[in-house]
Amino acid sequence: MTTVSAAAPAATAAELLAGYRPGSCTLFASPSGTLLAEGTYFAVPPSGRRDGLADLSRRVDAVLGVAEAAGHEVRTVVGAVPFAPGAPEHLVVPMRLRRGGAPVATPVEPAVFRAGRVRPVPGPGQYAAAVAEAVRRIDAGRCTKVVLARSLRVDAPGFDPAPVVRALAGREPGAYTFGVDLGGGRTLFGASPELLVARRSGRITAHPLAGSAARGRTPAEDARRAATLMRSEKDRHEHAVVVDAVASALRPYCRDLVVPPTPALVATASMWHLGTMISGAVADPAVSALTLATALHPTPAVCGTPTAAARQVIAELEPFDRGFYTGAVGWMDASGDGEWAVTIRCATSDEDGLALFAGAGVVAGSDPRAELAETTAKLATMLSALGLELGDEC
Repeated sequence: MTTVSAAAPAATAAELLAGYRPGSCTLFASPSGTLLAEGTYFAVPPSGRRDGLADLSRRVDAVLGVAEAAGHEVRTVVGAVPFAPGAPEHLVVPMRLRRGGAPVATPVEPAVFRAGRVRPVPGPGQYAAAVAEAVRRIDAGRCTKVVLARSLRVDAPGFDPAPVVRALAGREPGAYTFGVDLGGGRTLFGASPELLVARRSGRITAHPLAGSAARGRTPAEDARRAATLMRSEKDRHEHAVVVDAVASALRPYCRDLVVPPTPALVATASMWHLGTMISGAVADPAVSALTLATALHPTPAVCGTPTAAARQVIAELEPFDRGFYTGAVGWMDASGDGEWAVTIRCATSDEDGLALFAGAGVVAGSDPRAELAETTAKLATMLSALGLELGDEC
């Protein structure tokens, strides 16, 4: 999966999760395996350009070259890329890197901590109004889709994200669970259901998700909601737009690209999604996982279409900075292999508490109440691991 020190034996996912320590470690766990990165040997320097993504692969290659020239045994970068193109990434070559198997489903109790006030940003009414305004702008021709997000700020001094990361890995073993040390006492953590792109020995996969519905409380209701999602013209159209965009971005780099004609249902503990597994091979062995990730980022599933117009609407209607939310999180080694997930179903924590995020895709005819309900359902992944429930004011 990646290059590790010969002194670092393979471990189980449970052992690596037990060894995860926010502030000094970064963890990334997926269905293909688990990485635990400890310390920082060399950080990828900032770009200094307005669009840092344009030279990100070059900067990462340079840092990996430094590690190789110095004889450092770990030649892998881990970390996160933000949503905004000009914001700084957080990618490092760690001092030590251990790897292990994929997580397995494990009953884990919710994290226990003292939570204070929970503040929605924006409030439910303001979010619904923003969705209605986005629909008006779509009807006026400014864009065809925009993804609007909302946030919950939880006051919790001294909060420790480690138990939450372990709970998420046990509850969602098929997801991409992460805990990224951002420095300064800040941690990005979550369990994303969506693979942006993975590259292994020249083979690539991408698994875009778009079109969602909350899980039902009974088996019959759950099955009905899944079937309704599959039949939904609005959700099928939204999904097709994302798949077309992902396939179009990958084709210049790939050969034998396989794009299934119809989506499949993807289940998480709280949501049903429409997903399409795209696969192929890189045409040029020099094309790395990070090159592919930056070509895809941001997909219409987290931003909208056209990208520039959707970004502008987001900037005008969202009253907070997304930071790393809806960016990319993962790893890449010196051979170009790697795995990058879309940074959703996540939160960031600091010394005062944490902020949770969720968004919904707005298109012509979107119902503000339905989009608000979708964000509430998506927040359930993190809220469940935190042992929190939303009040009516949120």
